Amino acid sequence: MEFEFLEPVQEQLQEAIESFSNQTLSQYISFYNGEDGIDFGDVQMAILCIKESRHSVYEKKSDFYFDEIRTQLYGMYVGNWDLKILDLGDISMGDEVSDTAYVFKSILSELYKKSIVPVILGGSQDLTFYQYRAYDGIKYMVNLTSADHKFDLGNSDLPMNGQSYVGKMIIEEPYNLFNYSNLGYQTYQSPLEEIDLMDRLFFETLRLGELKQDFTKVEPVLRDTDLLSVDIYCVKSSEIADSSHRNINGFSTFDLCKLSRYAGMSDKLSSYGIYELQALSQSEGLTQLISQMVWYFMEGYSLRLNENVTEKSSNFTKYNVPIEEEVLVFLKSEISNRWWIKIPNENNNAQKPSLLACDKQDYLDASASLLPERWLKAKYKNNI
Repeated sequence: MEFEFLEPVQEQLQEAIESFSNQTLSQYISFYNGEDGIDFGDVQMAILCIKESRHSVYEKKSDFYFDEIRTQLYGMYVGNWDLKILDLGDISMGDEVSDTAYVFKSILSELYKKSIVPVILGGSQDLTFYQYRAYDGIKYMVNLTSADHKFDLGNSDLPMNGQSYVGKMIIEEPYNLFNYSNLGYQTYQSPLEEIDLMDRLFFETLRLGELKQDFTKVEPVLRDTDLLSVDIYCVKSSEIADSSHRNINGFSTFDLCKLSRYAGMSDKLSSYGIYELQALSQSEGLTQLISQMVWYFMEGYSLRLNENVTEKSSNFTKYNVPIEEEVLVFLKSEISNRWWIKIPNENNNAQKPSLLACDKQDYLDASASLLPERWLKAKYKNNI
């Protein structure tokens, strides 16, 4: 069993955390202590840290500081939550990256099978590839979203690294990647051929400048996402007071916390990773940022509605919008005020999605005879 390769949280730290106020997150945490069989019981979420950074493209600026994050996170006060969280500890580096990856993938696969959402804190972002591959045999089509200043397509002919894992996902069997969305790419860091390739593959991109104007655009994307991968290098350098951090434009700390909350609220999202922690200089501010991102993800998770989106439900209002040769079917939840749009499926493939998350603006655009771009891309992919 791959859990035997985990390095449990030190007893001294566990005892310190257990002594925190009973109004803090510490009261929702249990720890894996190396026992042979793990009783997952009613666990909903698992914390998993991974000490692997050999394929990172960034200069290593600090050692991993997972225990500092744990101390900060578990000492945070919470609202009226009802969460059961298991801290699995750390995965140490294997002799080869492939050894670490095998353990990582195997553990995630077990968590996915049990519908336990992993929150991953890690090293190089190529680990996202194994976060995705762990769905093999569990979920046929997977939607990936990354918060990143680059697309990470890379050269798929070369060995994989932290900025080429998406390219490997596209070409490697089994072909389970239905959609890839990038949040926050910066045009001057993205080759034109990569931007064109994203468009030709009908993947989604939301430039950093677009999100600065309207950050709510990320919500429908995350509502359709199975796994989210955040390259923490995308944070704006001035936000964490790291003079050696070269990303002078990027997400604010507030943006990243909002992003995490939206991700937590997504009924579909089942895996969340924050990577490249070693690529920034460790500081109190950075430790707080990572901790708060995880806290907001948990808060979002505690607010999930698990809506059963169907035309037959009295909780949804159906809107038919004729446009060109199409009739677009929108559904609006009367509980959450969220919107969805039906995707035509001419091949009648039950494995392909039939509904796409959208927002009210998409409905208003369709009413003005403008076809929503996300819908067009999803329709094309559904009929391949």
